[in-house]
Amino acid sequence: MKWPFFHPSRGAEMHIEIRSEAFEPYHEVQVYQEKIQATGQYGATAVFVGTMRDFNEGDDVKGMALEHYPGMTENYLKMVCEEASGRWSIIDSLIIHRVGKLWPNDPIVLVAVWSAHRKDAFEVSRYLMEELKSKAPFWKKEFLADGDRWVQHNTPGY
Repeated sequence: MKWPFFHPSRGAEMHIEIRSEAFEPYHEVQVYQEKIQATGQYGATAVFVGTMRDFNEGDDVKGMALEHYPGMTENYLKMVCEEASGRWSIIDSLIIHRVGKLWPNDPIVLVAVWSAHRKDAFEVSRYLMEELKSKAPFWKKEFLADGDRWVQHNTPGY
């Protein structure tokens, strides 16, 4: 599900997408960056890519199912992007998040932020990622050698 939106106070179009298909994060950044109507305005692009590990809490993880609440998840991410663009000076942002079945080394999430300067790009990228990991309505079920389990908490990012 794609969710581009325009933030009127900044004039930036930001893009949120929840996908059930695999994606290549660096290709997505390149394609999106070509669409940005800000040539010459950005001097920094911060990119974060989260991939699936094959371990968690001391156990081998064979795969994972990621679920979300359609509509609610996108609305939460939109709110977080709007808040970020009100707190920092950014030009654009992109969030792509996978749902469905994933395997070790699969990209799960991409967060990219464009700004005039690196400080804002780094800070917004980290802010978006931490909000996404700690509060966005996503649920993970891990597949282990001896069964499966729901992930109760994420590893802290700070």
